[in-house]
Amino acid sequence: MAAPLRNDPIAEARRHWTDRWGPEPARPMAAVTSIMRAQQILLARLNALLREDDLTFPRFEALALLSFTRTGSLPLGKLGERLQVHRTSVTNIVDKLEQDGLVRRVPHEHDRRATLAEITPRGRDRMATATERLNAAGFALDALDPAEQEALTSLLRGMRLAEGDFVG
Repeated sequence: MAAPLRNDPIAEARRHWTDRWGPEPARPMAAVTSIMRAQQILLARLNALLREDDLTFPRFEALALLSFTRTGSLPLGKLGERLQVHRTSVTNIVDKLEQDGLVRRVPHEHDRRATLAEITPRGRDRMATATERLNAAGFALDALDPAEQEALTSLLRGMRLAEGDFVG
């Protein structure tokens, strides 16, 4: 990890934004920039935690989704929809998991056009080990206490609901 900066660049940007456009537009700019930077930090920390399992967070999420299903499999399109990623990203995620023997592609039983991603026993084991590691590390949110984590989830849920991310 790089050495910490001497000054908060988001606070500095907020100051410049306020000087140029006023405090009203500076507030949401600072909030958005803070969310984006927090996402970068979390993804880097989660990927570092999962490196020992030879996983990235997106690959872990795919394994977790597959492990939660009754059959251990999902059509690739449904997997992408639930991961909220583009088809190309799903293909890349499944390619890597398949190369590592953690999933396999199988034909859909009732739809010849569809292919399923199916978690393997090795994939279930890897997912379990990775989950223990992430749980022990509090999913990299250890800087926030439980009440703050709940508040953050609630705030972001409201924004997601307002944007039509899901039906409330």
